[in-house]
Amino acid sequence: MKMARTSKKTSCSARAPLAAGIAAVLWLSGGCSKAEKEPEPVVSVRVTPAQRARIAQTVTVEAVVFPLEQATVAPKITSTVKRMLVQRGTHVKKGQLMAELENADLSASAESSKGDYEQAEANYVMTVGAGLPQQIQKAELDAAAAKSGFEAAQKIFESRKELLQQGAIPRREVDAAEVALAQARSQNEQAQKLLADLHRLGREQQLKSAQGSKESAEGKYHGTAAQLSYSFIKSPIDGVVTDRPLFAGDLATANQPLLTVMNLSRLIAKSHIPQSEAATLRVGNAAEITVPGLDEPVKAHVSLVSPALDPGSTTIEVWVEAPKPDPALRPGMTVRVSMTAKTAQDAIVVPTGAVFKSEEAGEYVLLAGSDEKAHQKKVEIGIRSKDSAQIVSGINAGDPVITSGGYALPDGTKIKVEKPGAEDSASADPSGDKKSDAPSKKADSGAKPTGKGKE
Repeated sequence: MKMARTSKKTSCSARAPLAAGIAAVLWLSGGCSKAEKEPEPVVSVRVTPAQRARIAQTVTVEAVVFPLEQATVAPKITSTVKRMLVQRGTHVKKGQLMAELENADLSASAESSKGDYEQAEANYVMTVGAGLPQQIQKAELDAAAAKSGFEAAQKIFESRKELLQQGAIPRREVDAAEVALAQARSQNEQAQKLLADLHRLGREQQLKSAQGSKESAEGKYHGTAAQLSYSFIKSPIDGVVTDRPLFAGDLATANQPLLTVMNLSRLIAKSHIPQSEAATLRVGNAAEITVPGLDEPVKAHVSLVSPALDPGSTTIEVWVEAPKPDPALRPGMTVRVSMTAKTAQDAIVVPTGAVFKSEEAGEYVLLAGSDEKAHQKKVEIGIRSKDSAQIVSGINAGDPVITSGGYALPDGTKIKVEKPGAEDSASADPSGDKKSDAPSKKADSGAKPTGKGKE
């Protein structure tokens, strides 16, 4: 009997730890399930209200500076350089003599041709003024004599005809007078015709002959004078000499550069831009040229948009002109050009980084709702600049647009709007974090003995 009680007591004492263990496992499993249940995520974002402002679409490209007027001067003849009258950097005027080539042979040829021309001109004057009037004068005298003889023969014939009718003279005298009248008429007609031919053809042909000789000599003279003028190298434009590769005594070859003159008062920046961007540009649009080393950009404007594509690059050439360029802007420099293509006044504007795009929704922005959630709003974009984008439709001015933290954020996500500078103030005060951590450590250290006591 005593042994039975002992065994029963032993079995009860063995079950007690087992029950306690099961209760502990159940308590731990319940605590773990509560810990595994995650709360709804909250994303920190920054918000900027949509504003009304002026916005401009700009096209920015690299360009190379060229002078608007440039002349590469090359001689038309091959000769030795006799003298150089300019240096690099010399300012010259249009028509100013810059160099002279050896021209002794050309000068002699020009003098000879000039003499031939003057002689031909004198012969022309003598032929026209002396020879032709003498011939005409003789023909006029012969014509007058023939006319007088014809008239006298006609009178004799008429008088003898009357005497024949009266029977005063024989018939043979009338016949003789008639023959004389016919001869006089023929001589008169020939004289008159010769005079008319001299007036009509003789003068014309003699003038042509004399004039042809004169013009031939004149042409030869002008040709040799032109050859001589090619030895004097003059500037075709106003500008500055930028290149002078030869010196006195060097051989200047025909059609090879001898001097380069540039007009630096008007410079252009040439660039090649894609068709899509060039389609928005117009002549007269405002532009700026950014020069390395200059604090302020140079004011300019679009002066040319090429009407045709460059077949090699399928781009369009655009010129930007600076009417009064800075002295630091020089031909050959590589600069950056910004051209204003479009401008909108009083437009709804948001930062460029606040506009997103997806295949499903297209272009959209995220608004911070009063329910502390992010809401997608599909928008239509107008002008885009480097920092801002114009909203044509979709939102209104003053709507809170998420500008930071909205990338790939799903619609309806719970958000927390941060105030500007909140993160900076938190990072600037690390002592506050240490103080807040200290009580938690103390609480943890105090909780451990309590747990041990329960065990």
